[in-house]
Amino acid sequence: MSIDLTNLPRRAHAGAAILLFATAACVEAPPPTASVAIPPIPAGEARVWFYRPIDAYDSMATPYIRMNEAIVAVSMPEGASYRDVPPGPYHITVDSYGKDFNQDKNVQLAAGQELYCKVVSLRAWVDTTSGGGGDGSSTAGDSGRNTFYVWLIPAETARGDVARAAFYGS
Repeated sequence: MSIDLTNLPRRAHAGAAILLFATAACVEAPPPTASVAIPPIPAGEARVWFYRPIDAYDSMATPYIRMNEAIVAVSMPEGASYRDVPPGPYHITVDSYGKDFNQDKNVQLAAGQELYCKVVSLRAWVDTTSGGGGDGSSTAGDSGRNTFYVWLIPAETARGDVARAAFYGS
């Protein structure tokens, strides 16, 4: 009696894919921020919101968000979170492969203040160090890299985006 092993790798891949899809179907997405009871800003502190809307071509990476070099959140695609902090000066950054100007922000927070930081993925940033011309034209050596920016958004504009985003906590 002989056993046919020629289709084993294909069957194993198909089984793994089915298991992956079944596991993903069981994972429940966090609720939208609008449906979560958010406590008031603690006395003597400021609140900083981080959110990240995406579209079809944005990076799905989950970089760290830092305030004064300390990790305070993870930037989740279509997600929002906040951090309550003491008043004072802060340097806000998001980890990024690509380095560009205006990727970070310096802010001075006051007690009771609420600040909204939108994390933006720049899908057009291309690494031209491996043979590209550096002029934005595409060459065989170019490759896209995760490049993120922090933008300060007025509360009136940001609140709607945050309310629709999945809430990842404080």
